[in-house]
Amino acid sequence: MDPATLAQVLRHLDRNDREKDPRVLVDFDLMDDAGVYQLTDDLALVQTVDFFTPIADDPFTFGQIAVTNALSDVYAMGAKPLTALSVACFPEDLDPEILAQILKGGESKLKEAGVALLGGHTVNDKELKYGLSVTGTVHPLRVLTNAGAEVGDILILTKPLGTAVLTTALKAGLVTENDISQCILSMATLNKRAMEVMVEVGVNGCTDITGFGLIGHGVEMAKAANLQLEIDWDKLPLFPQVMEFIEKGAVPGGSYSNLEYFQQDVFLGGRSQNEKLLLFDPQTSGGLLISVSPALAEDLLDKINSGQAIKGAVIGQVKEKTKEDPYLLVV
Repeated sequence: MDPATLAQVLRHLDRNDREKDPRVLVDFDLMDDAGVYQLTDDLALVQTVDFFTPIADDPFTFGQIAVTNALSDVYAMGAKPLTALSVACFPEDLDPEILAQILKGGESKLKEAGVALLGGHTVNDKELKYGLSVTGTVHPLRVLTNAGAEVGDILILTKPLGTAVLTTALKAGLVTENDISQCILSMATLNKRAMEVMVEVGVNGCTDITGFGLIGHGVEMAKAANLQLEIDWDKLPLFPQVMEFIEKGAVPGGSYSNLEYFQQDVFLGGRSQNEKLLLFDPQTSGGLLISVSPALAEDLLDKINSGQAIKGAVIGQVKEKTKEDPYLLVV
């Protein structure tokens, strides 16, 4: 769902007047990645759900990416995913072997993540969709949210940008999956290691970069903390050929809707229209955006990147914000 439509829907929910359960530690008020519900003094549940239409031609690969994407919401909270339920919509005339390969691909990532698949639910639909509902756990005092950023923090992005551009090019027949193998690998790479390192090193805030793009989710992080994020364009990690395909028109509709909705809260300086579209690219199974103190940033990034084919990078910093300042600026 595009951000404007989602905002319109949420306005109909009377969030200010509702009686809030004190055990709810995180819900949708700050547009965080997952909900958190406290069970005991030292145990809280983390829950999320995510599913979407195919963004890869190979069904096994699509299953891997869909599961990796769903698990990312739990990892972004500094939590460990434990169980999952499949959520799927299948056309009645779909070859059963395609369905089997999607589920096998998903199962391979669940096994890698150490997550137990308990079951699921399927419905007939004209359009294929697949994903997960995921439950994890975290200590109530160690929950990472998008509201934790502090002035002076360093911003780290754990995966390159441009997944939606490249998968749009794939759907248009401009490339093959082999041509964009680095992007496919990234989307199927769990954010598990990044989560484990975040918990080990200690960070202040985190969110995962998905459908609202780097800028959209960055604005949500800035608003939640009432601070400003400063992004350095030259430091952004990009997949090969991303800008080339934007120039060729391989731009997903979500880039335009994200730009229209969030542009009032950002300052993009002299960025061209194509560069803006990249900044708002609606990522699938993107990286984590982490806010960490300067003293810990180098160690954190080194540990995240150690032994990994997909590398993260320092992309900016957190600054104080006055009433007149934009929530996010790109320099």
